Amino acid sequence: QVQLVESGGGLVQAGGSLRLSCAASGITFSNYAMGWYRQAPGNQRELVASITTFDNTNYADSVKGRFTISRDNAKNTVYLQMNSLKPEDTAVYYCNAVYRFGNLSYWGQGTQVTVSS
Repeated sequence: QVQLVESGGGLVQAGGSLRLSCAASGITFSNYAMGWYRQAPGNQRELVASITTFDNTNYADSVKGRFTISRDNAKNTVYLQMNSLKPEDTAVYYCNAVYRFGNLSYWGQGTQVTVSS
């Protein structure tokens, strides 16, 4: 019943922008910290950005200043605004939700982001 549905991925040229969305259902969204991870070919999955239930944010050094994570609790949605995209940002991006009052966590299906040069 819990679902994380991602959208907004696609193909862009270097220097362009994309906004990823992750819509959650089946959970009380405001009780979950949210995060975006990515996995590029030949790489391990890495945390890109996270946002707590208090709206504190954290970013990987590689995206700091270019990406912004935000959440809209009224829409049960977390966003990742990606600006000044680079070819090395190419990866499958995954949405993650972590319950703050236990050890429950959920993953989205992943969405492909490809940045061409």
